[in-house]
Amino acid sequence: MRQDWFTLARFGMFVHFGLYSAAARHEWVQNYERLTDADYRQYFEHFDPDLFDAAALARTAKETGMGYVVLTTKHHDGFCLWDSAQTDFTSVAATGRDLVREYVDALRAEGLKVGLYHSLIDWHHPHFTVDWNHPRRDDADAHELNVGRDMSVYRDYLHAQVRELLTQFGEIDYLFFDFTYPQEKDGWAGKGPEDWDAAGLLALCRELQPDMLVNDRLGIPADFVTPEQYQPTAPLVRDGVALTWEACQTLNGSWGYHRDNMDQKSATLLTQMLVDSVSMDGNMLLNIGPDGRGAIAPRDAATLGEIAEWMRLHRDAVLGAGHAEFAPPREGVYTRRGNRLYLSLFSWPMGFVHLPDLADRVVYARLLNDGSWLRTSRSDPEQEAELMTPAGEAEGTLTVHLPVRRPEVLIPVIELTLADD
Repeated sequence: MRQDWFTLARFGMFVHFGLYSAAARHEWVQNYERLTDADYRQYFEHFDPDLFDAAALARTAKETGMGYVVLTTKHHDGFCLWDSAQTDFTSVAATGRDLVREYVDALRAEGLKVGLYHSLIDWHHPHFTVDWNHPRRDDADAHELNVGRDMSVYRDYLHAQVRELLTQFGEIDYLFFDFTYPQEKDGWAGKGPEDWDAAGLLALCRELQPDMLVNDRLGIPADFVTPEQYQPTAPLVRDGVALTWEACQTLNGSWGYHRDNMDQKSATLLTQMLVDSVSMDGNMLLNIGPDGRGAIAPRDAATLGEIAEWMRLHRDAVLGAGHAEFAPPREGVYTRRGNRLYLSLFSWPMGFVHLPDLADRVVYARLLNDGSWLRTSRSDPEQEAELMTPAGEAEGTLTVHLPVRRPEVLIPVIELTLADD
């Protein structure tokens, strides 16, 4: 039952914002460039999110058809966007603003579900041991840096901060932990569930927020799984049991603001990825990385605006929809909601689209963008395909007759009303 709202929503917004946003060259900049705390401190000293507008962010998510938002409370660099009593490495210490509070209040005002991201990693904490992900791993004295570091001290800190997040902001709907990496690499140990006391952390979540969804990145099973920057090709199943899942996707390959990364996905591709996820009973969490002042970058805003317009006309094919038992034609994918079957056409055929096994199931067909009726007919498998007559398809195939001109939307969608079983 705790997952019902998540399955209905299908589409969410991820927001990565922190000190790395001002660095403007990837959220892992401290790791990639082997920056020390002293090197990284300049971004704290000059952190100025004067254009971070949580209310505008929430409105954008809602207008784009998203049902929930997930904000980074703390990323791997350890910088916190709320007034944590455990550290002074916070937005409140830097600017006087509790950005998590602003965000939570804004989401509730728009009726959106509240999600929080929290990194299990903390490169700033003095007791977080150096490992193969740590920015200091290549220092000449890297192994000596771990002398005197005590992960149990950090573990207590981690649990204390999660307790703060789950007690200071009212009801939280979703918590995205990130991430566990137990394998060894380059002569360094990784960190596994025991380093976080994953079982204890999950128990704390259940105690404080029993209705909250928790992802799978503690290294132990929880409520849903999170494939990142790739698209599954079928509904996810483990040991014969269907999994609740969410594809985590970026606009350009970076999670945090990356000024010079121009590898922007098109709105059409992103919308296809969304529909594709829903067709396999999954969600999509689409990330934006506000810039160093906290604003949504113009290129990202433009892409979200295109998706919002498509969702305005086609949301029924996404919200509350899921996998359909019918095999789709080669031109697209199916999603289903009740007695409505939605065919999202990734390519536009000339004149007809043939739908196997639906000849006796469909009572009405229309284009969803404008509600216009589409003529249907049964293909005759005995008749040769000649001239302009659709034929030669398998018995039971429904042929939908299409206009030659493709509708001017990101993805055309045909809504098929199914007869009662």
